[in-house]
Amino acid sequence: MPAAQVFRDALDNLNRLWRGMAAPFFEDDKLELDPTLPPEDAQRLRELMRQCLDARGGEVSALGRAARLGRLYLGLDATGRRRYLEILAHDFAADRKMLCQSASALCEAADDAAYLRAEERLRSALESPRLRLLGKFNALPQGVKFLIDLRAELLEWVGEDARLQSLDRELRQLLATWFDIGFLALRRITWESPAALLEKLIAYEAVHEIHSWEDLRNRLESDRRCYAFFHPAMPDEPLIFIEVALVTGMSASIQELLDPQAPVADPREADTAIFYSISNAQQGLRGISFGHFLIKQVVDDLRHDLPNLKNFATLSPIPGFGGWLGKQLAQAAEAPQILRLRTALEQAAKALGTPAELAAVLGAVGWWEDEPLAQSLRDPLEALCLQYFHERRADGFPLDPVERFHLGNGARIERLNWLGDISPKGMRQSCGLMVNYLYALAEIEKNHEAFAAEKRIVVSRRLRTQIEALAGDKTSPLRRLWKGRG
Repeated sequence: MPAAQVFRDALDNLNRLWRGMAAPFFEDDKLELDPTLPPEDAQRLRELMRQCLDARGGEVSALGRAARLGRLYLGLDATGRRRYLEILAHDFAADRKMLCQSASALCEAADDAAYLRAEERLRSALESPRLRLLGKFNALPQGVKFLIDLRAELLEWVGEDARLQSLDRELRQLLATWFDIGFLALRRITWESPAALLEKLIAYEAVHEIHSWEDLRNRLESDRRCYAFFHPAMPDEPLIFIEVALVTGMSASIQELLDPQAPVADPREADTAIFYSISNAQQGLRGISFGHFLIKQVVDDLRHDLPNLKNFATLSPIPGFGGWLGKQLAQAAEAPQILRLRTALEQAAKALGTPAELAAVLGAVGWWEDEPLAQSLRDPLEALCLQYFHERRADGFPLDPVERFHLGNGARIERLNWLGDISPKGMRQSCGLMVNYLYALAEIEKNHEAFAAEKRIVVSRRLRTQIEALAGDKTSPLRRLWKGRG
């Protein structure tokens, strides 16, 4: 089942669940809004929101009104939902005049007592009506899940609207408070787990698509592990999950790792745990990071169960490399590595009968089986990938999101893997390359500090030698990028 269908089913379930809660608090239980939320219906919605905030009739009534507001949102189409969120963002923000007055009082306070009173008033003024309104959903059955899915839709529409951006920040802060790591529980998922949960794994897998139930079963065999974080308010919904292979040596190919015909190994004989997929299951929790805690807890669990494990590494895609390289091919006309790659592409195109373009050559079926042709592409692609790992964003951190994640967790870049992923997605994203990030347990804290404080990109001795050799070429961009081994 696709993730979009899981999302729609969850919203339908909420609609049914809240129907009975909302009914007693409205004279007209059949009140419905036009799905597009035209102006006259928008005004009725504003009044319902005000009534919910007023809490007339007590908290139970307020919860009933919150359930009604939730059901009305679920009954709207995409246009109506965006207008609903715009009403929240524009009409129920913090009072600007009150904020200015409170800030002025804080600045003008004559003594500590006056300062503390002004500080409290400012704190109260900063709590917007929309935040109080959204907070009421926490007390509804599956209300937290509703807010997560609502934010997932909000993220599609934030764009350049400053008010919607402000609403998103408030909602993200609210969810971050509720989803503190102390509230989360790590659970192992097995083939014996409920079918509904396994179905969600198939839907939410974002790195390497799960093609069938048999494929999923292969990933849950005895030489595999799958762990997920869960929240008490959503006990059947994984927040983020990680898939692990227990192997001997460091895996270099996702095809071999996921081969359904490969024999099942004895996990007690494995010396390496390979993290080959980490998927965020809830788009509405974007920007709230659990991944680094997940990896640490999984490592602890694996070391406890399988003391023979000595190495903990990933087999990761390089999702930004293909796009970056396309721009380099378009712009860096005289760069030596780009010229080498163009020459290799022209030769490959002649042999394959395709246009001399990166996408056309890499999209040709089976080109990697021609060893001389593959080797001619390998050297320039690997060199450019090493350059890509050292390219920076405006804030000084690496361009690649997976690289930022793992280096930020204290891993190091251990090894490039040529033809590690020959799937169409792997070719498109990473030109077939994959990378191992190694979590050397004795170095994790040191590597994390070096990356966080100095933005240092830590690589293995093998890769350092390769990079230094390339940087020795005066024409190589790595001379600049590798300065200070940063």
